[in-house]
Amino acid sequence: MTQRVKESFGSGGGSGSAGAGSGGAGSGPSGPPPAPAALAAKVRTLAPSMTRSMQRVAEAVANDPAGCAALTVTGLAELTGTSEATVVRTARLLGYPGYRDLRLALAGLAAQQQSGRAPAITTDIAVDDPIADVVAKLAYDEQQTLADTAAGLDTVQLGAAVSAAAAARRIDVYGVGASGLVAQDLTQKLLRIGLIAHAHSDPHLAVTNAVQLRAGDVAIAITHSGSTGDVIEPLRVAFEHGATTVAITGRPDGPVTQYADHILTTSTARESELRPAAMSSRTSQLLVVDCLFVGVAQRTYEMAAPALAASYEALAHRHRR
Repeated sequence: MTQRVKESFGSGGGSGSAGAGSGGAGSGPSGPPPAPAALAAKVRTLAPSMTRSMQRVAEAVANDPAGCAALTVTGLAELTGTSEATVVRTARLLGYPGYRDLRLALAGLAAQQQSGRAPAITTDIAVDDPIADVVAKLAYDEQQTLADTAAGLDTVQLGAAVSAAAAARRIDVYGVGASGLVAQDLTQKLLRIGLIAHAHSDPHLAVTNAVQLRAGDVAIAITHSGSTGDVIEPLRVAFEHGATTVAITGRPDGPVTQYADHILTTSTARESELRPAAMSSRTSQLLVVDCLFVGVAQRTYEMAAPALAASYEALAHRHRR
């Protein structure tokens, strides 16, 4: 079974598998180039997994799309202290055939930014911030995280994951910590529409259950870092036993994707001392699992609608005064 294991991602962030490439980290674009609005989201999502020189290019185009759109590949390389080859590799990692296509997207993004949209506010929260500022910054941060996740989510991969889950005999979901809460949220939703679903936060129980999976079952791993061993191990076991596997992760080049048939990429806000990555990653994960759940409910509507009605009815008396 191990021959199904996908090739590990190379140092440039690419994937040797067509399936894994859907996460947006392939050596070249796996579909049409991302729209200008999605470019900024892709930069924020992929930058942590880039080399330092590629990060400088990505940060430059994200911070000043208008200025970079006016530069040749040589000019951008000189501006960022990198090479022309690095600029081209960064463009391809972001989903564009070449630098010319990236420049066109940058020009489009610059035009959008100059059309009257309010400037972004900083989301850094200081210890002495008034609570009203904390609310405003967190609200903006949540909105940006959701917008980035929606812009970068591969709907083809999402549709494939929905199809597999809708037809599954059984669905196992793995997650620990904050991701474990998201795993529980997804399984509770699936149970209410009549599907058999289990959330596993205990790594030993997760692996012993994964051994029982086979073709026709689905295993879903939720990990922001993409490198959580307690989540990767049961997904690997499920993968090797023939189950369809899905990774919901903020790192499309992370180790978890080696064992994922379908990759759903999440975005996250910049981490700060008072706002660890787990908080903002949970927001984007919840959006993805909601999209997955609604898609499954649509596909199984004839069963899902009566099941939902029955669950509401069963609990109705608990909400009466």
